[in-house]
This record gives sequence, structure tokens and C-alpha cells, in this order.
Amino acid sequence: MKISNFLAGKYVERYQYSSFEPSSINNAWEIDIPEVNFLLSEADLKLGELNAFSQLVPDVDFFIRMHIAKESALSSRIEGTQTSIEHTVQKEESISSEERDDWLEVNNYIVSMNYAAERLSDLPISNRLIKETHYLLMQRVRGKNKAPGEFRHSQNWIGGASLQDAYFIPPSAESIQDLMSDLERFIHNTKIAVPHLIRIAIVHYQFETIHPFLDGNGRIGRLLIPLYLISSGLLHKPILYLSEFFEKNRTLYYDNLTSVRLKNDLTQWLKFFLVGLKQTAEKSIFTLKEIIKLRDDCIMKISELGKKSKNAKNLLYFLFKNPIVDAKDVAKELDVSISTAIRLLDDFIRIKIIIERTGFQRNRSYSFAKYIDLFES
Repeated sequence: MKISNFLAGKYVERYQYSSFEPSSINNAWEIDIPEVNFLLSEADLKLGELNAFSQLVPDVDFFIRMHIAKESALSSRIEGTQTSIEHTVQKEESISSEERDDWLEVNNYIVSMNYAAERLSDLPISNRLIKETHYLLMQRVRGKNKAPGEFRHSQNWIGGASLQDAYFIPPSAESIQDLMSDLERFIHNTKIAVPHLIRIAIVHYQFETIHPFLDGNGRIGRLLIPLYLISSGLLHKPILYLSEFFEKNRTLYYDNLTSVRLKNDLTQWLKFFLVGLKQTAEKSIFTLKEIIKLRDDCIMKISELGKKSKNAKNLLYFLFKNPIVDAKDVAKELDVSISTAIRLLDDFIRIKIIIERTGFQRNRSYSFAKYIDLFES
């Protein structure tokens, strides 16, 4: 099928509303638009550069948690959650009751992403994995009673107060299993020569159009992107996420998805997606380079601490995984006394690696602010 000839589906009349029933995507796809081929080559090149660079970065696993934290905050922000990246990396007991619901939604995304990435070692991207991941995403949060981990058995809609004034009505519940089976087959169909980045762009569009769950579809759909990049071997580590690009271009994101359904304009969606991949890969490379600079600068400062340098280096790498800590966290991680941990944290304040956040004399909390700022910018 030529990209330019794609027919997205059709509206089917129901009682008092029409639902959109998407076409199958498990087809051979021919990219007959030169601009798409050009953007595809650029995105492939930049993604390969990011993947190669990430494998040259010593201790890259220390830095991955913040990439995931940023993705979880921004993906949830698209859905209306207002948790900052700094809030995301705090412990639950540090979060006020007013902010607890948003914090839980964002941290569930982290748990879900980590779980799904680990499961890829023994379970491919599949409806089973998607359901398991969705179940974790919906625990203890808004939507927890909307059949977590199960495809919907009733009609849902997007926008509006009811089906009668909805902005978009996905396919009927009776179609979900067949549509999701088609999507799963397309992901793994090795008999068709579809470039990976085109395939995941189509998968993301189709998943958001099917909207198979009663809640959490946007977050699961965006989570599928890094999972596919990892499972297909395009990335060795989960260090690229498109939610920042989608969040910054939110109107275009939704307009381009809608344009596929209304105008069969798959081309514009693919162009938007590929531009997002290229720009995000460029920013990820820049961020990794800035992390290396920050790490080297911190190690140089640590060398001033003499015999404390060994514990100081262990603390530094702990901060790269957990950029907001207290003395108890540090004492436990480094297996030292609380008093030793406090002295070491005071040293880190003095040499300008961390800042104290609370202004209290007791129950103090410390932030690796320079590191957090690399992801907040």
C-alpha cells in the first residue's frame, strides 16, 4: 500500500453517535513521498548517532533514571498532570497531600516503563505486555476503577461531556480485540519491508485511534515508542522519549493525528513524527554531553576531599540516580553512619555540587540541582 493512498477507516452509525472504525495496518507499505524518505534518512542517522554515543558513555545506566523521570512527567503533563521533574524524583512521603495524586500518576509511569523494558528480555511487545503495563500504570490513581489491564468492553470517547458532543469517538468495544491483534501482527511482521521508524509511527497513530483502554491510552501509546526502539535494536538503552516534543507541540500533535482520520493524511503525521525523532535525538545527545561535563567537573571537585574521595564518588553516582536525597538515604546507600553522611553532604554543599532545599536544621533534604536543571530546561 502506498502511503499516499492510505484510507484511515470509516465512521459507523451507532445509536445517537458514530464511531470511527480504523482500517487494518498490517500491510506492506510503500513510501512514495520524497519528503518522508528524506526525513526518515535524517531521523535514522541521528538516532544511530545517539545510540552509538550512548554506548561510549561510561556508567550510562546511572543517568537513565532521569531520562525516564522526565518522560513520565511530560507524558503525564499532556494528560493534564502538573508534576515537575523535581517533584517526580522525590519520595512519596515528601509530597503534599494536594500533589499526591499527580505524583502517583507520574511515578506509576516510571514503574510501568521500567517493568515493560525489563520484560522485553522474555516477552516481546504484545497485547499481553501492553495489558500488564497498563495495569501497573493505573494502580492507586484516577482511573484505577476503569478496568486496569483490560481492554475496554464499553464505548469511550475523547473530548466533550458525552458521546453526543464528543470530539472523537474511537471504534466500538466489539472491534478492539481484532484491531489490537492486527496491530500486534504488524509490529512483528518480518515479511513486509517497513522501516522501523515508519512502523512505530504508524503503530502509535493506530493505538491512539483504537484507544483500547477506558483510561491511560495516551501514556501507554507514548510508552510504546521507546519500547519499540529498544526491542528493534535501534537503541540499546531507553534514552529517547518523544513526550517533550509532543507536549511542546501539543496542538500539532493532536491535529496531525486527527488529520489522518478525517483526511487520510498519513503523510503529514509521518513527517511530524520523524521531525520529532530527529530533534529529540539531537537534544538527547546534547544532554548526554552536558551530563559528562557535569560529572567530570564534580569528580574534579571531589578530588579535593582527600581520603573522603571514595565515599564521595559513590555519593556522586548515587545522586545521578537519585538527585534529591536526605542523610538517611546516603547513610544507607554508602553503608556509613548518619553523622558521616551529614559531613559528606556538607562537603558537597561547600564544593558546590549540591544545595540544601529546606532551610531546616533537622530533616534536611538535598538537591543535585545542576543535574535536575539539565532535564528541566
